Amino acid sequence: MTFARPDHSIDLDTLPRIPAWVTSARAETLEDVAFLSGAALSHLHVVIASEAVPQALLRDRLALRAAEACVAFSGRSEWTGELRDAVHLMRPGDLPGPAGEVLLAWRHAVERPVSVKALGRALPSVAPARLAAWLDAGPRGGWRAPVTRAAMVLEAVLTDERRAEAAALILADAALAQALGWTHLVPLLAAGLKRADLRKRGDDLRFVCHRALVLSVGEAVRLAADLARRAAHLKAVAPKLRAKGAGDAVAMFLSRDAVAPSALPLPDRAARRLCDRLVDLGAVRELTGRDTFRLYGV
Repeated sequence: MTFARPDHSIDLDTLPRIPAWVTSARAETLEDVAFLSGAALSHLHVVIASEAVPQALLRDRLALRAAEACVAFSGRSEWTGELRDAVHLMRPGDLPGPAGEVLLAWRHAVERPVSVKALGRALPSVAPARLAAWLDAGPRGGWRAPVTRAAMVLEAVLTDERRAEAAALILADAALAQALGWTHLVPLLAAGLKRADLRKRGDDLRFVCHRALVLSVGEAVRLAADLARRAAHLKAVAPKLRAKGAGDAVAMFLSRDAVAPSALPLPDRAARRLCDRLVDLGAVRELTGRDTFRLYGV
């Protein structure tokens, strides 16, 4: 699979939509579904190269979705709000709990360019040599298609560690990103797979990975367009903010799925006032629906 050189001149008004035939077509064979996933990934390649899309924020929000899927794979029932609370409301010395650890792993995985060292930060319990071996899973020599490589990595990890769903999916997405020439991991596979899919092997696993990517890429493109609009509005209202440190606060909102006022580079009262002001301006949303311990995001 090859991609055209990204057009960095794409702006918000021309952010392309994924063709309906990519996401609506029914594929019965491996060749058909591989064609569809290739078309979807090619489209996503253009979208994530757009300067209109807040890339770090997109990756962080996709990391949340991937973590939610992985937690469900493990038989737990924590959902979006609970996962956010587990990570963003931690105090010094607190432990995030099993679900929070999954979200932290995904967030660390998308923060830095893909490398064994960066993945080691996301998966500190796995030795670097083992991470490198898993990333290089499959026959040596020759060219391997990106999704085939990702499926091989997924299979290798789950064969060695049957319950390591999060680690397997993080490494599979990392292998996919490397094969596509992306600098950062983009969480895609977890949100499109079912728990039973993780027990498949060989061509059956490749098929469900292709199918998962068609589904998750469609959702990622829609999310990217929505975040591009929201980010543009936040940038437009930013000059109206007079609080000292407001610029750094805006940068945090443009790179993180959720932000607690206490995390902003402002005194507590000033941080809360800034968040309320941004809500009034329609630039951010309050994500919890609570009166206390609130979280905000674009």
